[in-house]
Amino acid sequence: MSLTSIFKFLTPKDRTFFPLFKQDTDNLIVMGKVLCDLVAKDNAAERTKLVEEIDRLENVGDEITHTIFVELSRTFITPFDREDVHALAASIDDIADYIQGAAARMRLYHIGTFPSAVTKLANILRDGIQELAGTIDLLMDLKNHKKIGESLVKVHSLENAADAIFNEAIEYLFVHEKDAIELIKMKELLATLETATDRCEDVANVIETILIKYS
Repeated sequence: MSLTSIFKFLTPKDRTFFPLFKQDTDNLIVMGKVLCDLVAKDNAAERTKLVEEIDRLENVGDEITHTIFVELSRTFITPFDREDVHALAASIDDIADYIQGAAARMRLYHIGTFPSAVTKLANILRDGIQELAGTIDLLMDLKNHKKIGESLVKVHSLENAADAIFNEAIEYLFVHEKDAIELIKMKELLATLETATDRCEDVANVIETILIKYS
């Protein structure tokens, strides 16, 4: 066992940061589900309500992230390195930001019908968030490295699938969409959703860094 691992074993169990990360990922799970509901709706009024709910949830996430940063500035003992606590909170917040960005574009662009690629990317994003949430829960004791690793592999696989869907959808747009304005709107929406899946991979990368340090 490394000196770092021994130190972590001897320090009290964290009662500050993990509950906050739990709140943050729970909030993100709800955002992912609301996004999937949003892309399944055709009614403009229903869509507007769901976009407003995503806005509200993003604000909740911002408040949690701010609380984590405040606690980080005044807490001496952290569950893992301070820069990793900061990076994990910031990368989770980035996912919420891009979900909100995608929802905002859906409202601003007045898109009538979402292509299947939008639905697929939203579903991948939801699934990636679920995997990350379970992985962060497992970080509390850092004992089940194998299970954490399996979840992280799934996140990376989901991101690869999102890349493939995005590339195929963009190719289809440039071949078949003759309206330049519609092309630009859909391209931006697809890019925002795909970037949100990239941010899921960023969270996975932070978790992998933590595992390497404390293995």
